[in-house]
Amino acid sequence: MESSVSRDDVKGARKAEIAIIGGTGLEDLLEEAERTTVGTPYGFPPLISIGEVAGKKIAFLPRHGIGHVTPPHKVNYRANIYALHKIGVERIIATNAVGAINMNFKPGDFVVPHDIIDFTKGRHSTFYDESPVTHIDFSEPYCPEIRKLLIEKTREAGVQVWDRAVYVCTEGPRYETPAEIRMFRKLGCDVVGMTGVPEVVLARELEICYASLCFVSNMAAGIGDRLTSREVVEMSRKVIPKIKQILIEVIRYLPRERSCSCAEALREARI
Repeated sequence: MESSVSRDDVKGARKAEIAIIGGTGLEDLLEEAERTTVGTPYGFPPLISIGEVAGKKIAFLPRHGIGHVTPPHKVNYRANIYALHKIGVERIIATNAVGAINMNFKPGDFVVPHDIIDFTKGRHSTFYDESPVTHIDFSEPYCPEIRKLLIEKTREAGVQVWDRAVYVCTEGPRYETPAEIRMFRKLGCDVVGMTGVPEVVLARELEICYASLCFVSNMAAGIGDRLTSREVVEMSRKVIPKIKQILIEVIRYLPRERSCSCAEALREARI
């Protein structure tokens, strides 16, 4: 289905220019935030908080819903991204917990991926199921402008950051097997998660800039001990203060006008 919101409509209804997609603990980044419901052709996303960060209008969308109630394979990714598009968002900064496949990466490290491999199975991964047939270029999945700032500001925060990594997205909600992790390593994957796809794809289809700030919550299956959700939650709590610091600085230094090619993703994509 083609987006029914034109560029002019979005500008007229703009409520936020940048969005953060993440988990519990990031909502209080926003100053004087108010929650709003945004309807879409794909259903309703979680309540979106809109406020200010560094003098800019920012939207925060809790990917798994308020209270983390929706598992990764059931997240309504199309509703989430479309709702942000509908309120005028042109840039998305996502935060993701990942497991380390690359043996050089350690829990607590930050990662700004540059490429992805999609191993999801049953997710709605496009807005374009009908005419016009649309094939977006995905040679550079993540916005280079946001990536550059994420890397720079994470380094300035004094934490270990890996500036190149291949993110492999699995269906979940189970964790991966040791054999799967060995396969992913042979394919050149560095980190594994369950939420990076189709977010990044859907954003590009609506010409929204998108980049991800990942943090390593654990070593992947077969590398460390038995995987538990507790260690993921505990690591999330530890890194939240640094994530907030980094996001504030990235938002502060993002220029008002975009200079990347994300905004022209559909120019030669349609048949």
